Amino acid sequence: METYQEWLKILFDSINLKDFNKAECVEILKKGHLLGISPGGAFEAKVPIIPMFIQNVCETFRNTGKSRLTRWLYEKTRLLYLPIYGGLPVKLRTYIGEPIPYDPNIKAAELAEKAKTAIENLRDKYQKSPGNMLRALSERFDKHYKAN
Repeated sequence: METYQEWLKILFDSINLKDFNKAECVEILKKGHLLGISPGGAFEAKVPIIPMFIQNVCETFRNTGKSRLTRWLYEKTRLLYLPIYGGLPVKLRTYIGEPIPYDPNIKAAELAEKAKTAIENLRDKYQKSPGNMLRALSERFDKHYKAN
């Protein structure tokens, strides 16, 4: 029987999600390829950061969060249990922000704050709050729905 970690590895391998080290990330970027990093940035590669936000991504699946049951299970097994529900075919839209250019005079912490602010601005502009699974699902099937 496969463990929780083995299942995660299978999932990550199937979506090509890897844990690259800094040198590997820099090399990918220097070759001109795009690289999704979360959280983090591309400071050492001297390339722009392109902020991105996916509308309704949090409406696809939800987890039950902290509860007495999940806490009890964790204390007994030392495995993290976050039962999820959903898997709904909600309408997902990806929004790409303006690139944040490389600036040799900016510190990494400032760059991280700029990237965070850019992503939050995209979220605030394109995601209705609070999130609602039924609304996101209805957008999938509403032919007259217009994106912002």
